[in-house]
Amino acid sequence: MDLATRFRVSDGESVRLSAVDPSGTEGLNKAEAGPLLEAGVERLIALQERLYAEHRWALLIILQGMDTSGKDGIVKHVTSGVNPLGCTATSFKAPTQHELDHGYLWRSQVALPRRGHIGIFNRSYYEDVLAVRVRKDALAEENLPPGLVTDQIWQQRFADIRAHEAYLTNNGIVPLKFMLHISKDEQKRRLLARADDPEKQWKFDPVDVADRRFWNDYQHAYDDAVRQTATEQAPWFVVPADHKWFARLVVASVIIDTLDGLDPTFPTISSSDRKAMEAARQELLSKGEAK
Repeated sequence: MDLATRFRVSDGESVRLSAVDPSGTEGLNKAEAGPLLEAGVERLIALQERLYAEHRWALLIILQGMDTSGKDGIVKHVTSGVNPLGCTATSFKAPTQHELDHGYLWRSQVALPRRGHIGIFNRSYYEDVLAVRVRKDALAEENLPPGLVTDQIWQQRFADIRAHEAYLTNNGIVPLKFMLHISKDEQKRRLLARADDPEKQWKFDPVDVADRRFWNDYQHAYDDAVRQTATEQAPWFVVPADHKWFARLVVASVIIDTLDGLDPTFPTISSSDRKAMEAARQELLSKGEAK
């Protein structure tokens, strides 16, 4: 089963979240998925080591989805065991005034992964065509000149994002964008579980419940954002997320498939470096090594 391409959306393909079953698992069950994810994580660890050593490519993983869709869990489970020196996760909350005083892409640009690194965005600049679009007061907080706030602003931002992601790919930063598609019923169950569990209550935010009133508006905003910004170089993956174990398996499969395609290799050693290494090795083996 090719989970790496099953949920891929690229080149302006028409997408409707309503056509994707958020509870789908492609016939897999949790017991089957466990060993697959474990093997996938081991493969990811090996590929990330080569990516880090080669120091040419970077991978940018963008996780978007409604509240409780499993973004934090994917960061925790999919990257478990990955060398933290080569992997950075950034969680984008509501922007500060300092961030609002810059263009909406600014705060994500300063968090882009370096060569050889994997960067994970828990939410991203896509919030500025999602939450900002749905919450009418959010756009006003950006304090844009009135003449720039027109009916075309979302189309302009989609164009900005396509250009930005083309820039990333032209510089060896490969974007992988995941929309974690959760049902409204499953979100309700997870929100109630947070509210009822003392160990999870710290994660509960009444704003998440308020956002449910705009559920259909968010679905429309996601449909439009995915359709307008899915390209061959920067595809979207609309991942069924009612079952956390399945969403994690899909995300891991896509990351591994992408890294396999990049085929990072360990750097070769020049002849002069090899001679120096051999001389140092012989010194280590020598009985006369300094104590």
